[in-house]
Amino acid sequence: MASQITNVKCPACTGPLRYSPENGILQCDYCGSSYSVKEIEALYKEKDAAAQAAMEAAIAAAEAASEEEKAEQQEYEMSNAGWGADADKLRVYNCPSCGAQLFCEETTAATSCPYCGNNTIIPGQVSGLLKPDYVIPFKLDKEAAIRALKQYYGGKKLLPKNFTEENHIEEIKGVYVPFWLYDVEADADMSFSGTRVNAYVMGDERITETDHFNIRRAGTVSFEKIPADASSKMPDTHMDAIEPYDYSELVPFSTAYLPGFLADKYDMDADKCKARIEKRAANTATDLIRQDVSGYATCTPTGSHVDIRRKKVSYVLLPVWMLTTRWNGNNYMFAMNGQTGRLIGDLPVSMGRYWAWFAGISLPLMALLGGLLYFGGLI
Repeated sequence: MASQITNVKCPACTGPLRYSPENGILQCDYCGSSYSVKEIEALYKEKDAAAQAAMEAAIAAAEAASEEEKAEQQEYEMSNAGWGADADKLRVYNCPSCGAQLFCEETTAATSCPYCGNNTIIPGQVSGLLKPDYVIPFKLDKEAAIRALKQYYGGKKLLPKNFTEENHIEEIKGVYVPFWLYDVEADADMSFSGTRVNAYVMGDERITETDHFNIRRAGTVSFEKIPADASSKMPDTHMDAIEPYDYSELVPFSTAYLPGFLADKYDMDADKCKARIEKRAANTATDLIRQDVSGYATCTPTGSHVDIRRKKVSYVLLPVWMLTTRWNGNNYMFAMNGQTGRLIGDLPVSMGRYWAWFAGISLPLMALLGGLLYFGGLI
C-alpha cells in the first residue's frame, strides 16, 4: 500500500519531533531544536496535503476494485502478519522514513513507528469531515502522570499492604481521545405532592394538622459543552470521572499538537452518543427544578417530562493519560486528565484490612447501642 502518512521530523537534523506539554512547543530530543506550532504547521502543510491526496487515491482505487480483488489484497497484506479475524479492523501504512509496514487500528490518527521511532500522523483520519474542530493540548507530561498515580495510592486504607511496592506500570500512553461537545436546552415540567405540618396543644390534647398541596414547576435549562467520549475503546466511566476540562483552553485543531502522543478518530458518531447526553441533561435539569421546591415538610415527585433540544455539536480531541499496572497476576487501569491532573482508576481491596476496618466500626457502634438500650430500660 502506498504511503499515506506523514512523519513529523526535525527540520534541522530529521530526528523525531514531539509536542512538549511543559512549554507548548515541539522539541527534538536529538539536537535540542524547538519550533512553535505555527512553524510546524507551515512546514508540513504541503506534506499533509500530499498524504491526504494519496489516501483519497487509495480509497478511490479500493472502491473501483472488485470484491474479489479487495479480498485477495487484504488476505495478502494480513495473512503473513497473523492477524486472523482482526484483519478487517486494521490498516496498513508504510513509514516514510524507514519504509516499515505499520499495522494500525482503523481509528488510529497518530502513532509512532516502532522501528525508527518517528512520530507519525495519518492526515486522512483528521481532515475533511473527520477534522476535529478543536483540541486541548496536553499540559501534563508522563512524569506528572506517574507522580499522580503514586499519590492516588496514598491514604487508601483498604489497599493490600504490598501493592504499592510490588505494583508495576506495564504501559503508560498519552492519548488524544475524541469527544463530542453538545450545547443543548432542556425544557423540564415537573409535578409534586407536598405537605406542611402544623402541631399545637389544645387542652390536654396535642393536635397535628397536615395540609396537602399539588405543586408544579417548569423551566428551561441551557447547557454548554456537555462532553461524551466518542471512542468505543475508552471506558465511559473513566472518561466521565476525570472531568471537568477547562474549555477556555480549547484551540483550533492542528496536527502539530499530536507528535509524541497517540490519537484516535471517533468511531461513535454524534447521534449514537446523544442518548447519554440527553439523559445527563435531563437528570441535571430535574435536579435543579426539584431544588426550587422548598418550604414543605415532604415533597414527592408525581410526574416529570423533559424535552431536549440540541443546538450545537463540536468535535474535539481531549488529552488523557492511560496507565496500566500489573499486580498479583491482574491488570489495573487508570486514566488521568492530561490538562488538570485529575486521576481515577481501579484498585484491589485487601479483605483482611476490610474486615478489620469493618470490625473497628461495627463493634463500637454495637457497644453504644447496647448501652443505650440498657440504660433506657429496654433490656
